[in-house]
Amino acid sequence: QVQLVESGGGLVQAGGSLRLSCAASGRTSSSRDMGWFRQAPGKERDFVAGISWSGGSTSYADSVKGRFTISRVNTKNTVYLQMNSLKPEDTAIYYCAANIGRSGPIPQNRAGYDYWGQGTQVTVSS
Repeated sequence: QVQLVESGGGLVQAGGSLRLSCAASGRTSSSRDMGWFRQAPGKERDFVAGISWSGGSTSYADSVKGRFTISRVNTKNTVYLQMNSLKPEDTAIYYCAANIGRSGPIPQNRAGYDYWGQGTQVTVSS
């Protein structure tokens, strides 16, 4: 099993920045993709960003390209999401996700991930 714990959420003014962190523990693999999803009230849980185990490949939702950056430090078993130029529509619960033993492109759907964190609230005021 893999355990994921998010941190770094909070309340920020429009145009501001936040950095989310996700610490992973438990069973490891020679390859593991990790990603961030978000869910606003009354909406589905949607893909935000993903990163391969080496950090050499990344993927972003169109709505956050140019504003958000995903990165990872494997020696710390941690993935980050740097969020800049935040907008009120970014308000959501943000979830960290990971998969084990997968191949191919970084998945952008919930079924492509095996483990999930508890979520951290991000609120952007206007």
